[in-house]
Amino acid sequence: MRTIGVLIFPDFQLLDAAGPIAAFEIAGRIAPGGYAIRLLSRDGGPVASSSGVTLDSAAFADAGRLDTLLVSGGEGTRGPAICAATLAFVQKTARAARRTASVCSGAYVLAQAGLLDGKRATTHWNRTADFARRFPKVKLEADRIFVRDGAVWTSAGITAGIDLALAMIGEDLGEAVARQTAQQLVVYHRRPGGQSQFSALLEMEGGGRFDALLTWARENLRDRLSVEDLAARAGMSERTFARAFAAETGFTPAKAVERLRVEAARTLLDSQPLQVEDVALDTGFGDAERMRRAFIRAFGQPPQALRRGRAA
Repeated sequence: MRTIGVLIFPDFQLLDAAGPIAAFEIAGRIAPGGYAIRLLSRDGGPVASSSGVTLDSAAFADAGRLDTLLVSGGEGTRGPAICAATLAFVQKTARAARRTASVCSGAYVLAQAGLLDGKRATTHWNRTADFARRFPKVKLEADRIFVRDGAVWTSAGITAGIDLALAMIGEDLGEAVARQTAQQLVVYHRRPGGQSQFSALLEMEGGGRFDALLTWARENLRDRLSVEDLAARAGMSERTFARAFAAETGFTPAKAVERLRVEAARTLLDSQPLQVEDVALDTGFGDAERMRRAFIRAFGQPPQALRRGRAA
């Protein structure tokens, strides 16, 4: 049985802990004996989350041997609870555990403990600028849902902790159990770690007249999707359409289509064992070189480099 230790502290974010706990608990019911879950805090006893809801916990001294240490996030990561004793516990446990992980701003705790130096990691998008400034030795991948670098896993804000837990369950108990767990949670099985925290579609949609058009474009990326095609779909002249679309979404039609294609292509590269050339065709780029140029504009790296980075 694998023991999952979930580290909490005053003002932790409740869902950072509860989301992964629910995933591991359900997986343990599907595959009996899969997991034991232990909530941990420095002194033990009830610990109040930022919502005021409390969870009972065991003290560090009673943690026992852990297979996985998962550090929750929340406002408390910037409070006095993240003291020398907490960091020493994280460092000691990480040396003995099979893997160490964080949810959301729990990455701050791992970074302060020195566990992320020289490693790839992520955190909540709203914390990335501050995190990068405070921890320059960390190879921050600012918009990833979760990142695995060896035995250390980090995830983005709140619900991304469920994606991270599902990935761990898939590795431990098999994809069938992870899929059944996701079904019980009624969540998508499962967002790949490399998927962006941001959605190009959500960024461009604003409850306006082009929302349906953008959804249609995302579902038909293999089509040409020229300004002429989009304008005809919208029932407008090309000039009027281009001007109105840019005013409402903040993007030219061509740039909007490129963003949708890049997002879809990166998701495929993360989740499917496809050749770059096949991904370029599936997402409407037409050829790998055109997709490579789009990736460099969007991410500063070609597709092959991003794929190699994730495999490292």
